[in-house]
Amino acid sequence: MTRILITGASRGIGRAAALMAGARGWSVGVNYRDRRDAADDVVVAVEKAGGRAIALQADVAQADDVARIFDRAEAAFGGLDAVVANAGIVAPAMALAQTTPDRLERMVRVNLLGALLVAREAARRLPREDGVTTSLTLMSSAAARLGSPGEFVDYAASKGAIDTLTLGLAKELGPRNVRVNAIRPGLIETEMQADSGIPDRATRLAGNIPMGRPGSADEVAEAIIWLASDAARYVSGAILDVSGGR
Repeated sequence: MTRILITGASRGIGRAAALMAGARGWSVGVNYRDRRDAADDVVVAVEKAGGRAIALQADVAQADDVARIFDRAEAAFGGLDAVVANAGIVAPAMALAQTTPDRLERMVRVNLLGALLVAREAARRLPREDGVTTSLTLMSSAAARLGSPGEFVDYAASKGAIDTLTLGLAKELGPRNVRVNAIRPGLIETEMQADSGIPDRATRLAGNIPMGRPGSADEVAEAIIWLASDAARYVSGAILDVSGGR
């Protein structure tokens, strides 16, 4: 049985991945920052699907918080086999010249520092000596290669750093039996779109997608679960686009 910790799992893509893991009978650490009620709902749904779950409160931009949820997940499940650094934020769409220092600092703290702290803790805890591989999946974005001009180049920049982190860490941890990969979702219909100030953004921009429609959280979750599973045991250093060809 795979034991997985997913940050930002109370909604959107993280929630979808947690439920999919539960349907496989996996043990799932459901991290959340503020929404305890939503995280508890995910725990109930995971257990109803056949898995085990625990809600884990943490701000991923705080090193002590990150260490604590790893401790609690390992104590609850007897160890971890996979980690998904999914927690992230976006902000109202605007040109970079209009942004404030507070917004820029928060974007970098959550999306980049948060991912680095989760990756650092995973690098300390996931290595195995028995030859069995473990998995770290980082959540990037198609914005990392598209740039998101006029909307949120700060978000795009924070996600571009995730691509670099993936490539370097895959080489660093490969000899220690840890696989490191990233997923770059495109326009996905989740609650996060509302955080951009344009709730229907994914639908509005569907004409730019070769497949002609936005993606769903479940479609991204399928990639997360595959990368965390033994089916992807020789996949490392990959950056997987789940973007409908965009």
